[in-house]
Amino acid sequence: MLPSRRAFLAVAGASALALTVASEAAAVDEFALLRARWRDLSLGTGFDPGVEPYVSRLKETGDRARELRASMVLGDHSLWADCPFDPPAGITQSYGRLWAMAQAFLQPGTGLSGDTGLLRDVLAGLDHVGAKVYNPSVVRYGNWWEWQIGSPRLLTDLVNALYEWVGEARVQAACAAVDHFVPDSVFADYSGTSTGANRVDLCRSVAVRGAIGRASAKLALARDALSPVFPYVTKGDGLYADGSFIQHTWVAYSGTYGQVLLDGLGRLFTLLAGTSWAVTDPNRQIILDSVERAYAPLIHNGLVMDSVNGRAVSRGYLLADDLRVMRSDHFHGEGLMAAVAVLAGGASAGERERWYGLIKGWVQRDPGHPVLAARQFGVADLARLQAVVDSPVAATPQPVGHTHFAAMDRVVHRRPGWTANIAMSSERIAYYECGNGENPRGWHTGAGMLYWWPGEQGNDQYTDWFWPTVDPYRLPGTTVSTKRLADRAGGEWGAARPAVQWVGGVSDGEFGAVGQHVKGLGSTLEARKSWFCTSGTVICLGAGITASDGVPVETVVDNRNLGEGDSGAFTRGSRWAHLEGHGGWVLPGGTTALHTLREARAGAWSDINTTSSTERRTRTYQTLWLDHGVDPVGASYSYQLMPGASRQTVAARAADPGWLSVLSNTAACQAVSVPALDLVCANFWQAGGVGPLSVSAPASVLVRSKGATATLRVSEPPRTGQPFEVVWRHPVRRVTSADSSVEVLAAGQELRLRITPGTAGASHRCDVALM
Repeated sequence: MLPSRRAFLAVAGASALALTVASEAAAVDEFALLRARWRDLSLGTGFDPGVEPYVSRLKETGDRARELRASMVLGDHSLWADCPFDPPAGITQSYGRLWAMAQAFLQPGTGLSGDTGLLRDVLAGLDHVGAKVYNPSVVRYGNWWEWQIGSPRLLTDLVNALYEWVGEARVQAACAAVDHFVPDSVFADYSGTSTGANRVDLCRSVAVRGAIGRASAKLALARDALSPVFPYVTKGDGLYADGSFIQHTWVAYSGTYGQVLLDGLGRLFTLLAGTSWAVTDPNRQIILDSVERAYAPLIHNGLVMDSVNGRAVSRGYLLADDLRVMRSDHFHGEGLMAAVAVLAGGASAGERERWYGLIKGWVQRDPGHPVLAARQFGVADLARLQAVVDSPVAATPQPVGHTHFAAMDRVVHRRPGWTANIAMSSERIAYYECGNGENPRGWHTGAGMLYWWPGEQGNDQYTDWFWPTVDPYRLPGTTVSTKRLADRAGGEWGAARPAVQWVGGVSDGEFGAVGQHVKGLGSTLEARKSWFCTSGTVICLGAGITASDGVPVETVVDNRNLGEGDSGAFTRGSRWAHLEGHGGWVLPGGTTALHTLREARAGAWSDINTTSSTERRTRTYQTLWLDHGVDPVGASYSYQLMPGASRQTVAARAADPGWLSVLSNTAACQAVSVPALDLVCANFWQAGGVGPLSVSAPASVLVRSKGATATLRVSEPPRTGQPFEVVWRHPVRRVTSADSSVEVLAAGQELRLRITPGTAGASHRCDVALM
């Protein structure tokens, strides 16, 4: 029976049950409580539909629902002609459109609120998809994700939101479909496609299915199946103790799958809190800790660094997206902010206050992408984010520091006014990921790609049509063979990984030494690359650059996206180069070997993603590279990157030979001394010595002196776990503190240590008082 207007308003008012405390839960039907909570999480609470941004968003919801309603046709193989059920993405998209129509019916201010005709059409659409394709008699085909995650997530949301109107038969039909496509057996083992973010999504659908189907066993199953997601992992999918997040076994994925995991867990924690199925596993605290440990370091002024967005960097404008939302680094950043806001509902007061401060800081430093106008959000997420923005919590300023995500071969270096990010690959982490027609030319994104943002002005460097227009053989910071590669070279889903172990580095939390043993994808290229990250500069060294492919090998000093115009004056001196509005580079060996090119490059997202828009745009690039020639043997390079620096500052650095001393730049060792910072860093590719340092095995070492004290940090990037010795030839009065992994063998005229490193690539600390 269709509802009266009064019945509709009564249901809308019932959503106030959403956050009923546990003591009240005992007095009501817990299943009804869960349904109300999920409705509130989905549709939003506490917002005024008569003010912005809600007025516009609700009107858009209504307008979109009218368009969808007018174009809906119950065909044999589709519900909308432009999204057939084969491939199965059309099933998910059909449920997504029905969900948009349902929101227009359920929410106030849409112009269709309580419209019984609209409700009738939504129910007819549900029946049609269920009868034709999403039911227990169908054997799934195509992409598993659509059947087990995409479609059941939307179907259960729909049935839950419309529970008072769908009737028992539709509830049972939906439950039967979910039980068929997401059987209990998917939780039997924590493996395959049932790990990490995928596991959370599977649990989400089963939990809501349990609420609508009044099935306690399903709710208990969903709750218990979350527990394998919580603990830190040491291999494969999940969160690592150093903050890394990996999905698909080999791919750094904090910004996309990691966001899905965080959002899904936040919703499930809130849904089940205080009920018979509350998540009480103490390891849930690991997820709460991950906000500041794993996610915040990868967010720069509202965007999530693309080095952790996997194949999603290629999406841009998706053809199946009715809202035309750009899937950029800012899109993923907005999604993470919204996920943190959801998770805050189940966090402690102290955690919530800190997280609100983080979100406010990201929002304030990204005025060009106002989060409260983000196209991806409905009123529910907007209301949660508005509550954060309106809170009295002070915005957290941009941090300064160096974060090494050893388990996923990523590094973030932050200084006042700029941020840098390095993406590498090893036997543990893929060169890149492609699959489902996405990102077929991401070959060199793990070859030492160096992203950097000079303050707020450069926030759109990789947002503004970068991926479809940049030359994929000239990604900034990389050393590559120019040998042409086929699309999807190396295989899909992160199959291609270099046979190297020495990738990693060491950090004291402020500065860092980073190194990568490079082996080219589909080529004979081999090189050693180091980045020494300091206060105003990233010192970039390359050595042992060798190949025999019969083509040139290049180091791409940079490739800056200048946007649609030809802005930014490029100038150079005898040992420096500068790009107005971006920063500069110092080349101690002179700029005669530096090749430069300013070119306009056109591209469409469909060039790198079969499901994306064919619209073409042009962007101008300033490219700088060093040509190591055809089949180089033992070639090298040295330059300094100075993000955001003025031309005068860059020129002055180039004229100061005493600021930097390159102690070694060979395939055996790369090391630098920066006297002004009392800093010595070394990446030892093999046992040996340089300057005041020596090691008995491959290692990365950083030494900083501060007056009468000094701190040594040591790591073993190859991660063999075998003990080794480090010697610092400098007078030491005594060791004041050291990690348990550091054994002091001698202190006096020199310091000699034995490091038992473990296999996580961690930095080990020793503090000393100097003579």
